[in-house]
Amino acid sequence: MGDGAPSNTIDEALTAMGFGKFQLLVLTYAGLGWTAEAMEVMILSVVGPAVQSAWSLSPQQENSLTSVVFAGTLIGAYAWGIVSDKHGRRKGFLIPSLITATAGLLSAFSPSFIFLIFFRFMVGIGLGGGHVLASWFLEFVPAPNRGTWMVVFSTFWTLGTIMEASLAWLIMPRLGWRWLLALSSLPSILLLLFYSMTPESPRYLCSNGRSADAVIILEKIAKMNGTTLPPGIIISDIQTDPQRIDTEESSLLSPENEGGPTKAMNNDFGGISSFLMLLSAKLARPTLLLWIVFFGNAFSYYGLVLLTSEWNSGRSKCNSDSLQSEKTNDVSYRDVFVASFAELPGLLLSAAAVDKIGRKISMSAMLFVYCIFLLPLVFHLPEGLITVLLFGARTCIMGSFTIIYIYAPEIYPTSVRSTGVGIASAVSRIGGIVCPLVAVGLVHYCQQTEAVLLFVMVAFVSGICVILFPVETMGRELVDNESELNKN
Repeated sequence: MGDGAPSNTIDEALTAMGFGKFQLLVLTYAGLGWTAEAMEVMILSVVGPAVQSAWSLSPQQENSLTSVVFAGTLIGAYAWGIVSDKHGRRKGFLIPSLITATAGLLSAFSPSFIFLIFFRFMVGIGLGGGHVLASWFLEFVPAPNRGTWMVVFSTFWTLGTIMEASLAWLIMPRLGWRWLLALSSLPSILLLLFYSMTPESPRYLCSNGRSADAVIILEKIAKMNGTTLPPGIIISDIQTDPQRIDTEESSLLSPENEGGPTKAMNNDFGGISSFLMLLSAKLARPTLLLWIVFFGNAFSYYGLVLLTSEWNSGRSKCNSDSLQSEKTNDVSYRDVFVASFAELPGLLLSAAAVDKIGRKISMSAMLFVYCIFLLPLVFHLPEGLITVLLFGARTCIMGSFTIIYIYAPEIYPTSVRSTGVGIASAVSRIGGIVCPLVAVGLVHYCQQTEAVLLFVMVAFVSGICVILFPVETMGRELVDNESELNKN
């Protein structure tokens, strides 16, 4: 860089070229993967009771159908984040998609409960790679409108929940749970069919010393968007930070690390050094807070999804010894379908706030309002008012969950972005595992007040942790190294 030649970072190049047709295609593919994950998660709230009835399962066995999926995602979220950071974003979402599609389809043909448990666990491992698609899309979006487009990306999750609720309403009463499982695997199969058309992230390529390959991708973006690539060489943030170069030069260019950053990363056995970097002096605070917020959002969101279908049946059981009729079960599918639309206002709120008032304020406000919507449920209320309160609570938690998936990749440098988001996502799966065993179990055993207070407490603590995040990332460029992390 000493010859005076102009240079541009990936963010500068993307901003100059703008958001166009290329990014829309990337959005469509990544969104399809997000839809697939939402459908496989949403199916948990409707398949369990049907399988329990078909195979005379115990309540514990029914709950295990949900828990094993989240246990699988706990493993997958960590593993695929490491694969993505070491071997590229494309490999980071190819293998999970293959696992999800195969196991999802095979689970429809399960001859026994044990086989179903195994296949759903494998589906969970595949679903753990969903966050890689989010990071992949994020790295193609110009910084000025990154928040808005990530909210648009999140609409595919809501689309998936609505599609799954629609399928359940149409398929379950007529064809049964096996057909529902089979049809729900179709989006993952489509991901595999169009995989060959996907580009690698230019940011990942550049940060791994493959600037020439990154330029090829950027030229394709410029051509498809009808713009031009800014003149000069493409560099990563590491190359623009002299202090970073000075402090790392001896270690990266020493005889044992002659391969540079890429070789050093490849020597990171099992992702240990990447994990330790997340707990370094500059990253420890945001990492630990992020884990709490991810757990809280997942516990609150998945719990509310399950609570929507459990609440009415729980109240009926607690207030009467009569058994529910088949008609009541049909209505529950309708209620799940209607409740899915509560996510749309949450997405609109996120889109309106995330690039105007910031990530932190938007997220904390939605978590606190979520608590306000839930608190009245400790009292006996009319069914219509309960529906309105659950609708409002789901709107808020969807908005919060959307923003945390925007914020998380923005606070990590490129070298550990997928690993950081992957581990945070894995922590959220713990919330998904615990939720049906604790919160929904309280409703099932006529302890609705305790369940509501638990949801409120978890969401309130999460909101406090959001306020304690050290940096606001609205409008800030993505960074490739730690030295830029605390710059607002």
